[in-house]
Amino acid sequence: MEDLHWPSVASFTLSGQSNIVLICEHASADIPPDLQDLGLDQVSRHSHAAWDIGALEVAKRLSSQLDAPLVAGQVSRLVYDCNRPLDAPDCIPAKSEVHEIPGNRALDAQARQIRFDRVHSPFHAEVSRVIEAQEARCQNPLCIVTIHSFTPVFHGKIREIELGLLFHENVALTKATLAQAQAKGQMKTAINEPYSARDGVTYSLQKHAEARGLHSLMIEIRNDLIDTPAKAEGVADHLAELLTKAVATLGENA
Repeated sequence: MEDLHWPSVASFTLSGQSNIVLICEHASADIPPDLQDLGLDQVSRHSHAAWDIGALEVAKRLSSQLDAPLVAGQVSRLVYDCNRPLDAPDCIPAKSEVHEIPGNRALDAQARQIRFDRVHSPFHAEVSRVIEAQEARCQNPLCIVTIHSFTPVFHGKIREIELGLLFHENVALTKATLAQAQAKGQMKTAINEPYSARDGVTYSLQKHAEARGLHSLMIEIRNDLIDTPAKAEGVADHLAELLTKAVATLGENA
């Protein structure tokens, strides 16, 4: 494999004044050309297996509404999942739900390390850089919020939940956001649905928030609710209101 540069990360609203930093690990379905689409057909390349449908549109709208910095992945999670460490079995999946990934079969340790170095390392270095810059800019403690989406049906099971709020260990921001969501009554919302830390999905929260003693929250949105720009904008505006009020209550209770 040639030593090519893969543009694995993009940042937005870097001069924002919010004490919220947004992360969107699975923002893109792009596969670098030298990987030859990982041997996937067009359906698989653009399915939820490849990226979080609608998540980037929500995250960018939130970034604008909250005046919050956003760091977004630019490479498909099928190349490398930025929300997983290198020792996670699913950081470079050979199969994702019903989708076989031929280009990920039988990768040796060197090939896996190359994926890690080209995708994970620059992405998380940028997240750290943005968090440190925002800590220097803001007087209030930061909150780290990651934006994801999930499929309405997974392995044949229908998911009724519309909005999931996940945490790693620090639950304060999750509970505060749930309280605001329940008061609003706009979306079916639950804590640790459809995943939880037990599923290994809170890696970024642990790495960047809990390691720094910061509040954090992972937001999962059912992707049929955000699969058009108009839908994504509406949900993002709802989330902006929830987060603004939830973060304010953390300050009141400090």
